Amino acid sequence: MNYRRLPPWLPGLLIRIRASEDTVLLATALLVGIGTGIGTIIVRSLIELVSWVGFEWIPRVTESLGHAFIVFVPTAGGLLVGILVHRYAREAKGHGVPEVMEAVALRGGRIRPVVALVKSLASALTIGSGGSAGSEGPIVQIGASLGSTLGQVLRLSDDRIRNLVACGAAGGIAATFNTPIAGVIFALEVILGAFNVRYFSTVVLSAVVASVIGRAVYGDLPTFPLPTEYGVQNLWEFALYPLFGVVAAVTGVLFVRSLYFLEDRFDDWKGSPEWAKPAIGGALLGLMALVYPTITGLSWDEVPQVFGAGYESIAGALNNELLLVAVVTLLLLKIIATSLTLGSGGSGGVFAPALFMGAMVGTAFAIVHGEIFPDIVAPPGAYALLGMAAVFAASAHAPITAILILGELTDDQAIVLPLMLTVIVATLVSRKLMNGQSIYTLKLIKRGIHIQRGRDVDVMQSVLVKEIMASKLETVNIDTTIDELAQMLNFSHSHGIPILDEQGMLWGIVTVSDLDRAHARALPGDTTVATIATRRQNLFVAFPDETIGDILMRLGMRGLGRMPVVDRDDPDRLLGMIRRVDIISAYNLAVTRRSAIRHQTDYIKKYSSEGTQFVEFTVEIGSFALGKRVQDIAPLLPEKCILVSINRSGHVLIPHGDTELAEGDRVTAFVSSAESENFAASMTTGSRRAIDA
Repeated sequence: MNYRRLPPWLPGLLIRIRASEDTVLLATALLVGIGTGIGTIIVRSLIELVSWVGFEWIPRVTESLGHAFIVFVPTAGGLLVGILVHRYAREAKGHGVPEVMEAVALRGGRIRPVVALVKSLASALTIGSGGSAGSEGPIVQIGASLGSTLGQVLRLSDDRIRNLVACGAAGGIAATFNTPIAGVIFALEVILGAFNVRYFSTVVLSAVVASVIGRAVYGDLPTFPLPTEYGVQNLWEFALYPLFGVVAAVTGVLFVRSLYFLEDRFDDWKGSPEWAKPAIGGALLGLMALVYPTITGLSWDEVPQVFGAGYESIAGALNNELLLVAVVTLLLLKIIATSLTLGSGGSGGVFAPALFMGAMVGTAFAIVHGEIFPDIVAPPGAYALLGMAAVFAASAHAPITAILILGELTDDQAIVLPLMLTVIVATLVSRKLMNGQSIYTLKLIKRGIHIQRGRDVDVMQSVLVKEIMASKLETVNIDTTIDELAQMLNFSHSHGIPILDEQGMLWGIVTVSDLDRAHARALPGDTTVATIATRRQNLFVAFPDETIGDILMRLGMRGLGRMPVVDRDDPDRLLGMIRRVDIISAYNLAVTRRSAIRHQTDYIKKYSSEGTQFVEFTVEIGSFALGKRVQDIAPLLPEKCILVSINRSGHVLIPHGDTELAEGDRVTAFVSSAESENFAASMTTGSRRAIDA
């Protein structure tokens, strides 16, 4: 959508009515809440319509084919989703929340308006046709898209647009689950990554309005009413909760790894066009749903338990109605079903599947330990409730949201202490097992984007120390007096000067603070700088091939204002100095590079009729790219190709012309689908024929 074509009076309306900033914020948040609430009703109605067509009307008209509809319906739904997403909005693929996080962190919250429409239709088709996913992720993305569109129409600042995106996300969770408090915390904890008073009031308003609209249509009852209030029956249970937290963490990690494993397999598979992959995932899901009752002995009525969000099975677990074999089987099947649905390119959320898995693993844990400790273990329903929160927290790394949403979903506050303990243990263990990444951020890392607290923390990883270090330095020798030093510092306005020894090697560094302390001690003016300086062995130094991101972390942790740069092979040879002022230059350079890559990827998307995709390859011994700089291989790359990121020893770098590819580098490229196979093969095998062609 081109906002420059809008009526000129629309963006200027706020100025003419002389609205205050608070009025604008609250009014726009109110509109986003209303829009998200209505959007939630529309999406849920579409899901019900598609489900009726797929599992009531189609079985009636194909009655002679028996249960064949179990395979046909998700296949047809996947095919429609693939065509819709591939043609109109690639952002609508998957579970949606990572795309919102990326927009907030990198694009000032700007999301294309078409995303809301495509996401609504794609999610309704996926979930309604039996896809194992929830509606909350899509509704979060739809609400965020509405907020972003409103902010762009009114030409608000990036900060205000991000605020409206958070309002839409909060409204999506609030209206979907009837959980306004959890919606607010989700928006702040996951989407924005910061608890800010400035955002809080608007996000609360949007969540409340969306929730009220949802309650007006669907009622004010909790999503999962409990048969009784679950509390702590025996203090010895607190010894089991940390153990269960570990089990929930492992379950969450297994879910995340399985999802992205199948997503990578579908992405790497060249046997079918991209738009057909959701149909293949739907067919595999349907086949699994068709045969599992025969294999496992479980039964299903009209719709298999592994289809959709699985709320009925969750309710059964919370009401102590499921047996051990059933919950273990359903847990494993749900992991596979969700991974097939979303990994193949379907559109839906991971929130509801995580709740399903948590309920199953909690029930299984309680049944097993109930046999061992029958007098101290709470009913399976209590552990199902704990598992719902713990597995979601382990997957999303959002413990506060998990704790609050279970209280609102079940209206049970008696189990809050076990809930807090289990969720925190699950989150900490999961962070350790997943290297700090969640189900949301892991998808972005594959694109070379590292997000913490709502910001891209790897933007500074694209700049090397040698690019911005000050190489022309004033130096002093070890015999320089503090009077001479004072004159030099006053003349140069420098805050620190390196000291060289007789051989011209780095001996130490002396700063203004060192000189001030010398004057405070009333040292004589002929005292040498060697007396007051920090010696080489006590200095923190940088190397020219390190990234500014690494250096910035070391400077910040130790409160340093500067750091000498030395030769890695000869650590006493001074090459330059990194100062705080250089960090600003590095940031500007990094942002420019990130913007250039984004512009190039947008160009490739726009003018590549055969589609585009991310391709990852590892630089190995014998690889054509090994030891070469990006600028040397750039002329040999396909026309519609851009190197997006380089994962080197756990650090993600933004490639630039002087970046030299090393053994073990995992390089992510954005390339047209038609050229992706030849490109990856040429980079990994060392063959240049495909590139030269």
